[in-house]
Amino acid sequence: MLKSFNLFSKNLNSLENTKLLINTLNAYSYTIAQKDVSFREALQHSDVLLPDGISVVKALKFLNGSKLTKIAGSDLFQYEMERMQEVGGSVFFLGSHNTNLAKIKQRAALEYPAIKVYGYSPPFKDEFSEADNQAMLHAINTVQPQVLFIGMTAPKQEKWAYRHFQQVAVGHVCCIGAVFDFYAATVTRAPQWIINIGLEWLYRFLQEPRRMWRRYLLGNSKFIYYILVEKIRLTFNT
Repeated sequence: MLKSFNLFSKNLNSLENTKLLINTLNAYSYTIAQKDVSFREALQHSDVLLPDGISVVKALKFLNGSKLTKIAGSDLFQYEMERMQEVGGSVFFLGSHNTNLAKIKQRAALEYPAIKVYGYSPPFKDEFSEADNQAMLHAINTVQPQVLFIGMTAPKQEKWAYRHFQQVAVGHVCCIGAVFDFYAATVTRAPQWIINIGLEWLYRFLQEPRRMWRRYLLGNSKFIYYILVEKIRLTFNT
């Protein structure tokens, strides 16, 4: 049930400067978590779980009147980069391919010149071997960044972060998925006015309908079904 996820209700400025596992929850990840137990466990054990998606925000208001503010992975990314710029910190990008990582480093050098930027591109496979995992951990722990960004799509990135959280010598661990592509400018994020009216999902769907139809059309339909069932249960249990 959606109420079993402890969603973040504060401002990003209130995040503690300690080691934190930060994930996001949207309609898509919520539907996957209904059947993927290990993914659900990873989300529920987040130190911070951001309400990333207007669907989640509206669903919580529908269920119990909660008024949360949507905080997307892109918002978290911008916050962390500005924070690191102020202190001359370091960030590490884990995921994507080397071409994208090069574009990310090049852009970051212009926009956030005070930040030390590192990255590692893991092999593209459904399951990492122990050697793969050790190579990633070694790359991260060699530089011990203050912020680790992971972009390997859900639920892969969240599961990896949860399983290896205790092994990484970092500050904030942030699973931000598509933000890697947005920042590398290989995928265009919706204009701010579209984001403001809650239609960012539609913008992404229209960009890549063949790849996104299952996520947004089927996934959103499932999400609505789960929320309606939860509302009925809550109504009859009170």
